[in-house]
Amino acid sequence: MDSNKFSTQVERLGVVETGRRRRWADDEKLKIVAESMETPQAISSTARRYGISRSLLLNWRRSFCTEPDGTEGQKSGFARAMVVADPAPSVPAAPASGRMEIEIGKDRRVIVDAGVDVAALARVLAILARR
Repeated sequence: MDSNKFSTQVERLGVVETGRRRRWADDEKLKIVAESMETPQAISSTARRYGISRSLLLNWRRSFCTEPDGTEGQKSGFARAMVVADPAPSVPAAPASGRMEIEIGKDRRVIVDAGVDVAALARVLAILARR
């Protein structure tokens, strides 16, 4: 370019089209993110394979994964799950029957059936033991 600003030289500029912006569906993004998480160093190679930038893939991973970051707490995300056939029970469980009587001190008594929720019973007994 000429340094003289009063020069009569005219330059021609050409417009180069870089292509259209691609739109990725959520299921496509999830597939790419899952593939990048299979091995720890697969981020760059996965991004090259799909023709996206590494930073875009990292943004997708951040939005699909649960990573606590102190300020926002835990984000919702996806978890890998595998569906397997339910194994056949070896011995059918006999239905529990009967009652249990628990005495706490002289004036407190708790009567429960055999099918009581153990966690709930433990909370009740802890409260009664404090009194």
